[in-house]
Amino acid sequence: MERLERGGRCLRAALSGGRVRRRLPGLLLAIALLGSALKDSDLVPDTPLRNKRNPLNVYFVKLAWAWTLWLLLPFIALTTYQFARSNFLYGRTRSVLLVLRRLSALAVGTAVWYVCTELFVYIENLTGECSITTKPGDTPRLYSTKQECHQDSGVWSGFDISGHCFLLSYCALMILEEVAVLEGLSIDQNSALRVVVNVLFVSLCFLTMIWVFMFLCTALYFHDFSQKLLGVLIGLSGWYGTYRFWYLKPFSPGLPLPNIPLSSKKYSYSR
Repeated sequence: MERLERGGRCLRAALSGGRVRRRLPGLLLAIALLGSALKDSDLVPDTPLRNKRNPLNVYFVKLAWAWTLWLLLPFIALTTYQFARSNFLYGRTRSVLLVLRRLSALAVGTAVWYVCTELFVYIENLTGECSITTKPGDTPRLYSTKQECHQDSGVWSGFDISGHCFLLSYCALMILEEVAVLEGLSIDQNSALRVVVNVLFVSLCFLTMIWVFMFLCTALYFHDFSQKLLGVLIGLSGWYGTYRFWYLKPFSPGLPLPNIPLSSKKYSYSR
């Protein structure tokens, strides 16, 4: 437990002042640009990460939103309730309602993820065509979707916006926004709640590092530059439109307590 506490303190210190949150959007754009340049120049070494079946891609990236959701849900619920109760902001009932309001940010995130991924599939189907070997005398078939083409062992060529670049950037930025709640959270040193929150916090930070690393791998090994750039720009737009615009409004899930915008001069990690 002592190692966990030290690890949590080190990670909170690394996130102090919101520097990482300020710089991550620009870093992601730089990774997409530099990674694409290296890929197009054939300067990227051949590694197991080039294979889409590598364990990180199969067990983490393919389930990126599920991993993010499963860890953020208890973290947001526990930290929001603890902050409201420890600062005597609300009674028990209103504290629960505040928790539900903040958890609705995950429903918003799920909607962003679903709409964008469905849009990407629609664009790829709309712009693509199927290349398939047919036997002499067979009537060529028209394929309208990538799925139909693959069912007949064909190769679909369409504009494939990078879902990895979109989702990994969106998840990483969302996690950093939510863990900022530790700015104003005070939990008893020896309580079980502190241990649980530290486990969730360290896990979320570790997950963020995986997302950024796999974003780098996507930039180096997969997709064209335009597909990656559009993917990350959509991810950044989803984050900016919620945490930098909508969540500042009264009728929204709201920012993580204590509701201190990143641009505020009051923002600093004091704990």
